[in-house]
Amino acid sequence: MPQFDGKVALVTGAGSGIGRAMALRLAGEGAGVMCADVDEQGAQATAARVAERGARAGALALDVSSEAAFAAGLEHTVSELGGLDVLMNNAGVGAGFTWEQTIGVNLNGVYYGLKHACPMLAASGGGAVVNTASIAGLGALVRPGSYTGGPGKLEGVNAYVAAKHGVVGLTRQFAVAFGTQGVRVNAVCPGYIVTPMTEPVRNAEGGSEFLESLHPIGRLGQPEEVAAVAAFLAGPQASFVTGAALPVDGGYSAR
Repeated sequence: MPQFDGKVALVTGAGSGIGRAMALRLAGEGAGVMCADVDEQGAQATAARVAERGARAGALALDVSSEAAFAAGLEHTVSELGGLDVLMNNAGVGAGFTWEQTIGVNLNGVYYGLKHACPMLAASGGGAVVNTASIAGLGALVRPGSYTGGPGKLEGVNAYVAAKHGVVGLTRQFAVAFGTQGVRVNAVCPGYIVTPMTEPVRNAEGGSEFLESLHPIGRLGQPEEVAAVAAFLAGPQASFVTGAALPVDGGYSAR
């Protein structure tokens, strides 16, 4: 039997990249999936692919930086798909935004998901949350151009690193707070993955080669590789795993 047979998951940032891979992985393992993204067309496209796999699917326009919208999205998931068992707290932006924008999505958005989903999961008998952190939540971020152009150039990078460190901290705190209530909370910490978010850096002159050199495995990751680990953390085989921030980074954090 598929490990998520009869379960329902909400995936934020499901319109592309890692979020889309998460939605398809969960659907392939039996889950009904609510695909949420600030890009409604992207969410709908992912939901269509989920449905093609024979799974229940829904699409939702969601700006995770709005607490009210996130809470409503969780309730909508329960109403449309009949429950909530897994939250893939994945939506995020890259380092090209202001401090306020980056913190609003990458940290506040994760917090709102935890704040509202964990009590819901506890009340319904338990479940799992997987937050998408980053290698930037485990140490400093190295990328081409990060340290040129003055302090203004660094704002997005600084905000990204601060937010992702915060995600790791929230993962541990909510794991402790809800552990006895049947709710497990973990995080994946991807290295550089081939997604639209990393495309500008990869397309810069020498960008791909530089990023590949940071990973001892010698290449960049694929969204499906992150989704596989996230599915493991959300599933029954990880029943004794909570509060973990698991690198999925080709050895980046081992350097």
